[in-house]
Amino acid sequence: MGRLLEHHSKQLFKEMGIAVPSYEVATSEDEAQEAARRIGKPVVIKALVPVGKRGKAGAIKFADTPQEAALRAGELLGITVRHFPVEKVLVEEKLDVAQEWYLSITYDKNKQLPVIIASTRGGVDVEELSRSYPAEMVIHQVDPFEGLPGFRAREIWADLGVGGKLLGAAGALLSKLYATFDRYDAYLLEVNPLVVTTGGELVAAAAVMSVDDSAMYRQPRLADMVQLGSERAWRPLTELEKKMVEVNESDPYRGTARYTEMPGGDIGFMCGGGGGSLLCFDTLVSLGGRPANYSEVGGNPPEAKVYGLTKGILSKPGVKGLFVAHNITNNTQVDVLARGIIRALEELNINPATFPVVVREAGVNDAIARELFTAAGVEYYGDEVTLTEACARMVARMKEVYGEGGQP
Repeated sequence: MGRLLEHHSKQLFKEMGIAVPSYEVATSEDEAQEAARRIGKPVVIKALVPVGKRGKAGAIKFADTPQEAALRAGELLGITVRHFPVEKVLVEEKLDVAQEWYLSITYDKNKQLPVIIASTRGGVDVEELSRSYPAEMVIHQVDPFEGLPGFRAREIWADLGVGGKLLGAAGALLSKLYATFDRYDAYLLEVNPLVVTTGGELVAAAAVMSVDDSAMYRQPRLADMVQLGSERAWRPLTELEKKMVEVNESDPYRGTARYTEMPGGDIGFMCGGGGGSLLCFDTLVSLGGRPANYSEVGGNPPEAKVYGLTKGILSKPGVKGLFVAHNITNNTQVDVLARGIIRALEELNINPATFPVVVREAGVNDAIARELFTAAGVEYYGDEVTLTEACARMVARMKEVYGEGGQP
């Protein structure tokens, strides 16, 4: 998944007819000062990083004058907020606030439906809302075949006690937000706070937007906006991770090949199945193995995608072995995995006799895969061996080749 930085989110909101504060982006103190001067009001300075809870991290400042805006921007530029470096800041007008509300749209993963969360108590985390003020929240599941008709959007706010002209405005804003959610394949839109100004206007004072990166092939406009992988990683993507994103996107219609680089490590890790891959990772570590990455492959990826992922895994300096495993695949063709992996090994001149490669795969076309791996000299196991046993064999092979200390 990928998150948009706030100025990009607000740009899309504005295009959809949702009111946002006046804002500019600055990359230096001088730019921040000039932005504040042009805005002509007290301003808020926000670090532009793809993480939440910036206020609690001290990454949101306030300034009454352009000169103060420059100082506050200087306090933010160059720092790190939850592992993300601050390279630019958002300078936006400080609103005259009468009320702060909360509004978000996301997915109910259990029912697989869009869900709207609304409250007339904003400015606090949604977790705090649900824990401390459940009676002041409305949670509405959207029927995707019906969408969100205007009357339904107004009902949500009416249930929270909103009435009069404000009810019409709130319903219209919610309808526009849902249209944004739908148009851009978002899986999270959050406005916190949604401000009711002293003049009675509804303004999205803060905007969080995250999109499904599997749908990026049909959202070309967002290509330069989305911070790919930012929802899965705890830090900016490494150069190798960026290359693996490109591999994963090379065929958006078939399969996934995701890669997260770990510090150190010497075992290339290529597994799938969610729980099965986590089990393998933890088992390797518990047995003394040192995975160099965490990677999941599945959904029947084409040979080229498997090949690209394998090459990427093996390109990390210090990798001296490769472990590949699924429990039992129900759609991924194991022979296709085999061809992609073997192609990468051969191209890199890797000899499985001196470079440990252990594969434990079972499922579609596994008999063909066994023949291919065996012919290539790769140690292959099917469902006659458990995942745990395969992990133990990988660690044993590393010790056989490199010794207890990791050196041959």
